[in-house]
Amino acid sequence: MTDSIIDLGPQTQVLARLAERVTDEQLTDATPCPDLRVRNMLGHLLGLTIAFRDAGRKSLGNTTDTNPFDTVPDIGPGWREEFPKVLDELAEAWRDPAAWTGMTRAGGFDLPGAVAGAVAIDELVIHGWDLARATGQPYAPDPTALQACHDFQLAAKDDPSRDEIFGPIVPVPQDASLLDRAVGLSGRDPEWTRS
Repeated sequence: MTDSIIDLGPQTQVLARLAERVTDEQLTDATPCPDLRVRNMLGHLLGLTIAFRDAGRKSLGNTTDTNPFDTVPDIGPGWREEFPKVLDELAEAWRDPAAWTGMTRAGGFDLPGAVAGAVAIDELVIHGWDLARATGQPYAPDPTALQACHDFQLAAKDDPSRDEIFGPIVPVPQDASLLDRAVGLSGRDPEWTRS
């Protein structure tokens, strides 16, 4: 987990730029997540952004109670306008030190604010990689967010319940980049490419 407040803004800006460059023709393309097409990945990102925005605000309700695995997410017609706006709201919510303290709720689970913040960062970094790979875009996550993501994944490596959320760890060379190591820990193959 993280012992300090991390500004999610630089990573949300990375995601906003990735999403902006997704073409309509790419929406049905495969992603590193076998059950999700690009449109579903964007729908998942939009939903988790809303959920973690509200978790940071401690505005608990339907958005924070919904299990993300209950349905296959999708996007609506206004996603291109909505997504960057909600990303900005997410970053702003987690700039408040109160977001990182006490308890909150996300995905139907009660958890400490600092843990929710770490999960949000992990989701933004790993799914940013998913989206970039699926759409053939270069990906350079925010270095602070990437380090926090890797640390979160590493801390969860031996947790017996990790396979309920992540896939089996994909081994990567010891000299692999920090991003590849985080991706491998998340259960993804860093060598995944569009077919």
